Amino acid sequence: MSVILKEKITGPAAWKGPDIAADPAWLYHFTPDDIAVLDAALATLKARGRAFPRFGAQDFPIAPLVPRLTAFADELENGRGFKLLRGLPVERYSDAEINAITYGIGLHLGQPVCQNPRGDLLGEVMNVGDIHDKNTRVYETNLYLPYHSDPSDVVGLVCVRKARQGGLSSLVSVAAIYNEILDKHRELLGLYYRPIHFAHLCEPQPSLSPIFSYHQGKLSCRYLRQYIELGADICKLPLSRVEIEALDVFDRVMADPALRLDMMLEPGDLQFANNYAVLHSRTEFEDHEDLALRRKMLRLWLKMPNARALAPEFPGRNGFPAPETAAA
Repeated sequence: MSVILKEKITGPAAWKGPDIAADPAWLYHFTPDDIAVLDAALATLKARGRAFPRFGAQDFPIAPLVPRLTAFADELENGRGFKLLRGLPVERYSDAEINAITYGIGLHLGQPVCQNPRGDLLGEVMNVGDIHDKNTRVYETNLYLPYHSDPSDVVGLVCVRKARQGGLSSLVSVAAIYNEILDKHRELLGLYYRPIHFAHLCEPQPSLSPIFSYHQGKLSCRYLRQYIELGADICKLPLSRVEIEALDVFDRVMADPALRLDMMLEPGDLQFANNYAVLHSRTEFEDHEDLALRRKMLRLWLKMPNARALAPEFPGRNGFPAPETAAA
């Protein structure tokens, strides 16, 4: 078990939503020059006969934007852990062009990784699932999506269309959660550092991971209660009373309005979050009847070149193996 941090975390990672809601530092507006660079890169891609996902960073040249993206990557790892880019004119582009731009930006930020065994590098987050089917994932419905981290260094979400009503995106700082637990529930702290079975970590069977890990001066977190409970069921290792209490406390703290930051993602928004430093959620929403008008997000998982070192007992997760690798 890694060292248990017994002091509060300070610095930009320990933000509270109400304190930074009006702070413009986490929001970047694309300029007309930025859009011109992206349009030129899209034209280059087409001229080379390339399309998503069969192209590399060199096929989508956006050199003027690279220094800014590098700064954003540093903010994701060493700052607040999230960034919102606003103003991509999605209404001007076809679905194929939006996919290419999203993937192209991702290639210059990090390395896109597979989101399922099929090898999909972009995930469509839409309300198209049957809520009565136990195999339907929550992100495929309009239901509340609990706070969680995805199995990659960074997750990106691109808003193509909003719901008719609702569907707020919520973020919460892992450091702020930790500070609150340290302050009010210190007796439970050791439980969060103890390895526990998680299901659905891009592996066929549950694997062990702690919820919190402190390594080389950085706190990391992995959390989705559903996957912890499913892991316990599959392994036939029921959670103890005190473990359930610890999860209940975690759930209450992370959903506290005094900690979380709620935002409505507008069409053309790109939200990036560090999965070790920030948990994300979505409120329930009312969608359009017409499938072509329904809320649509594109999800990108990235392995980052500047990602933190992780403790051996907190193994990194960066998507599923590519299909050809899995078959080898």
